[in-house]
Amino acid sequence: MRARPRDFIHTTDDLFFATTTYLHPDDRIISFLRYIPDQDGDRSLNNKKYSKVDSNQAYKYLRDNFPEYLFDCEITNVEMMGVPAEKVEKILQPINRLRDIIKAQQKDKLLNKVVKLAEIFHEHTRISYSKMGISGSILPGLYNPDVSDIDFVIYGLKNHRNVMKAFEDIKNQNGILKGIEGEYWKRLYKKRIKDSSLTYEEFRWYENRKHNRGILDGTLFDILQTRDWDEIHGSYATIRYEPMGIIEINCTVTDALAAFDNPAVYKVDNVKIIKGSKVPITELASYTHTYAGQAREGERITARGKLEKVIGQNINYRLVVGTTRESIGEFIKLKNFETKI
Repeated sequence: MRARPRDFIHTTDDLFFATTTYLHPDDRIISFLRYIPDQDGDRSLNNKKYSKVDSNQAYKYLRDNFPEYLFDCEITNVEMMGVPAEKVEKILQPINRLRDIIKAQQKDKLLNKVVKLAEIFHEHTRISYSKMGISGSILPGLYNPDVSDIDFVIYGLKNHRNVMKAFEDIKNQNGILKGIEGEYWKRLYKKRIKDSSLTYEEFRWYENRKHNRGILDGTLFDILQTRDWDEIHGSYATIRYEPMGIIEINCTVTDALAAFDNPAVYKVDNVKIIKGSKVPITELASYTHTYAGQAREGERITARGKLEKVIGQNINYRLVVGTTRESIGEFIKLKNFETKI
């Protein structure tokens, strides 16, 4: 079974998982629990109610009810979630969902905005609709037309960069696509930042320059990056990750093409260890959307997270931010941020 980040898995136990990686073991799809059946839930699908769960709630729910979805990963040496192959009811793919939305005669105001967004990006970049998709709560149909955001997916690393560049130009032309403004900033900050790693002012500055998030007729949208099939290489068992504690570093970004991927990846050099083991780190990876696109090529940054030894044909080291969705105490920042604002 093939599954990419932004795909959802509907299980035989009526659970909805979001796929979190490109490579999977033979017996399961690595993914994270997002929605559970709940008679008091605020999401509805096929006359049933569901609730969205955070990291702590997801692990507790599975331990208490479905421990077979938890496993000790031999690759990362940590407990992870994954849908066993025999529990996969259906793999929900963003490309197919967008295709179906475009084909249908939409009366739903949120889905109409999805179609409009696809049309605008296609018009300004000529990227095929087959390289676009819709994820998040809209993918399984567990959305609220009045409050849900749009998680719009672009397939292909360069395609994604082109769409963000187009949006950077569009949002300054007083059209229907706008940058984040007003009360939306406070809403995003509350959703993304759960500690003091970024102040409200810092968060706004970083987000404003990314050009991957905006507003369409009152609805927030994200432009998400997922690799095309020909950009995915390797197999699940060829690389192992060994946790080595907490580390904080200063370094220079040399390649940020995959900075909006899942995980977001930054190639780095000129690394100075501030705290932690003195090892040669070559890469930063972020599993949280907050620190996707946080830095650009040539920038000097400070990062704090978990150190991992990457064991493959060679041994390398990387710093990981976002080992939980909330990323408490983990961050990526410009080293001389004060000079940028």
